[in-house]
Amino acid sequence: MSYSKTLENIYQEAIQNQNYSNKLSQDELKWIDVISKKSFKQKGVFTVLVTLFIYKIENPKQDIRLHRTEFKNGFSGRSYDTKYITPTLKKIGLPSMAESGWLTRTLERSESYTLNYSANIEKNTKEAFLNLIDRVETHNQNPKYILIELFKKVIDIQKQNIIKIEPIKNPDILTIDKIITLLDKQFSYNYHTSYGSKLPVIAFYSIYTILINELSRYNDCIVKELGSHTASDRTSKSAGDIEIYKNNTLFEAIEIKLDKVIDANILRIAKEKIIKYNPTRYYILSYIGIKEEEKQEIQNIINEVKEKHGCQIIINGVIPTLKYYLRLIENLNNFFEIYSNLIQNDSELKTIHKEVFQNLVKELNNEI
Repeated sequence: MSYSKTLENIYQEAIQNQNYSNKLSQDELKWIDVISKKSFKQKGVFTVLVTLFIYKIENPKQDIRLHRTEFKNGFSGRSYDTKYITPTLKKIGLPSMAESGWLTRTLERSESYTLNYSANIEKNTKEAFLNLIDRVETHNQNPKYILIELFKKVIDIQKQNIIKIEPIKNPDILTIDKIITLLDKQFSYNYHTSYGSKLPVIAFYSIYTILINELSRYNDCIVKELGSHTASDRTSKSAGDIEIYKNNTLFEAIEIKLDKVIDANILRIAKEKIIKYNPTRYYILSYIGIKEEEKQEIQNIINEVKEKHGCQIIINGVIPTLKYYLRLIENLNNFFEIYSNLIQNDSELKTIHKEVFQNLVKELNNEI
């Protein structure tokens, strides 16, 4: 049986609500609960744990604490994750990293995953992660039982986060100004939680999925699938929040800042990415704006990049750019449907993000 198939079968048992809680100790159930609640924020921990336990099921004699080939009797957890586990997690809809959980700095250290593992992981998560591995290795606990109970909890969290967003009642009356007013209210709302900065990214992603089919500039282009919004640049290996590829080459990159002003340091970071990835255009968009006292320094960097690397850096506001792009697309309702579906189905957004959008759509429907 393949690693992917084993993972899919265990997921199906979780879907069918198979119960193995009576085979687990109270401590183990507590640790499973901790990992489930962190699974969307700390996807690397979740992914690595799943990889280790699936590998253990298929290779019972392997000490899964030895997750690198450089260890005596070790194995490459990252390779199996990249090839089998992360693609399958994406397929079945469970939390996953862009490529591998081992690209998370705290998990790739050259140390075995014993209880003394020294990486700087959040205390409760680290305790749960290492103790569950220890129970499998030193107490002969069945990793399948842990995975099924873990998946059940993650699935429950996903169900709680499902908010059904109603469609626009009369698409013909939908206007650019109405959409912009709604998006402005949505972006500026004080959610008192993380991930709100992903909202404008989803908005631009929705527009670009339309633009590549309607504007001649984007002939033969594709929009790369959105990655995790919490992944670092090193982990995600991306040039920006949104990437447009043409003939397998990066064509444009878009970096979007909801709560950060555009300053010279952001331009310096962009310059490094441009040198590395070589797009023809690089957009930096901020909901707040540009740092006025660094305007000349910012312009100097833009000029230098254009002269030396041929890439045009374009800086602008989030709302003005959205308004301009909405003028370019043929069907406003097409954008609104794509955006609504992405908001509704996104696993990183919190319930509050979806509820606020749902209420704004209701208000819009009442106006129409």
